[in-house]
Amino acid sequence: METLTLAYARALDEQDGLAAYKEEFYVPPHAIYMDGNSLGLLSKRAEQTMQELLESWKLLGIDGWTEGKHQWFYLSEQVGEKMAPLVGAKKEETIATGSTTTNLHQLVATFYKPAGKRTKILADELNFPSDIYALQSQLRLKGYDPADHLIRVASPDGRFLREEDIIAAMTDEVALIVLPAVLYRSGQILDMERLTQAAHERNIPIGFDLCHSVGSIEHALHEWGTDFAFWCTYKHLNGGPGSVGGLYIHEKHFGTLPGLAGWFGSKKETQFDMEHTMDPAEHVGAFQIGTPHVLSLAPLLGSLTLFDEVGMSAIREKSLKLTSYLLELIKHELAAYEFTIGNPIDDSRGGHILLEHPEAARICKALKQDGVIPDFRAPNGIRLAPVALYNSYEDIWHTVQKLKIIMEEKRYEQFENKRGVVA
Repeated sequence: METLTLAYARALDEQDGLAAYKEEFYVPPHAIYMDGNSLGLLSKRAEQTMQELLESWKLLGIDGWTEGKHQWFYLSEQVGEKMAPLVGAKKEETIATGSTTTNLHQLVATFYKPAGKRTKILADELNFPSDIYALQSQLRLKGYDPADHLIRVASPDGRFLREEDIIAAMTDEVALIVLPAVLYRSGQILDMERLTQAAHERNIPIGFDLCHSVGSIEHALHEWGTDFAFWCTYKHLNGGPGSVGGLYIHEKHFGTLPGLAGWFGSKKETQFDMEHTMDPAEHVGAFQIGTPHVLSLAPLLGSLTLFDEVGMSAIREKSLKLTSYLLELIKHELAAYEFTIGNPIDDSRGGHILLEHPEAARICKALKQDGVIPDFRAPNGIRLAPVALYNSYEDIWHTVQKLKIIMEEKRYEQFENKRGVVA
């Protein structure tokens, strides 16, 4: 079949309007990078803005807070405004601050208001562990036993969630809902608009973890009326390891006091009055806690210009084409090797493909030895994430061919079927 040939992959690359953006990134030498859903690559623009912020510290010292090209005092708002189009928000509704889990703690501390019989938090059993830990912690702080007050909607198959089950669990005992936008293992996209509407019909505030959706799929959080959202910026947004997280709060909640107050949530004009009565910002900035992590914000200034230039519509279109091509090659080339596709086959998937196999951990090690960087997820998952801005169709073709040879020759048998310390 023509579609199975290297020539066909190269032809697709020749027709790709985003192909030139690969030159914007530093791809590890002699490697095919398929792990952008765990850590995105460094771009030349991110490197440049990182250097600019270092230079401002070097030349300006403390005056860098209010002088220079990128004034540190306003950096969180500046980066937040750049992220607003990626989540479908107004610029006043997004801020770059904290980390995924600290932002979730802030949001639950703000929006979880148990009263009467409404004392429970609704989540799901497939969510990333850190979110569950935070929810359990917040329940304990309120004096509730998580075993009784954290509802985790069950998955029928260990891969996907049924939205009907989630909606059925929105009972009059639920005070707050926190769900993933894209499931970190299977890549299933939840219908955020539908779930938001169902929650609001029952007078329950709802928010979403966008870690695997931001920069990968399109959102319309403001239009949907979603109450809040939070995300990391080191995956599809390529902000660098440990880069500052993102926070969204719908404007209808402006004026709500933050559950966890800190001085960077103050109005800029009065913050340095040093009063013991907080004068909170009149927008999402009120939900900041501490001093911005300037050097961890710096790469985002550059990396986000790429998204502004390309647009999420074009990124999503190419992402779907890349993963569709990957699925097609897997179907034809790997059918004999016990792989199971663990993600949605239709367009209700995010930016990665999940392959399940009993020998997944050692297969990932064999792929790395052959120059392909995948991602292992226990107990049996291989995640492959072709990223629209820096992966090509030829990358996908070579990845599948290398995987086929690994399986044919059983190269994976030289490795222990056990994950590394970091997977």
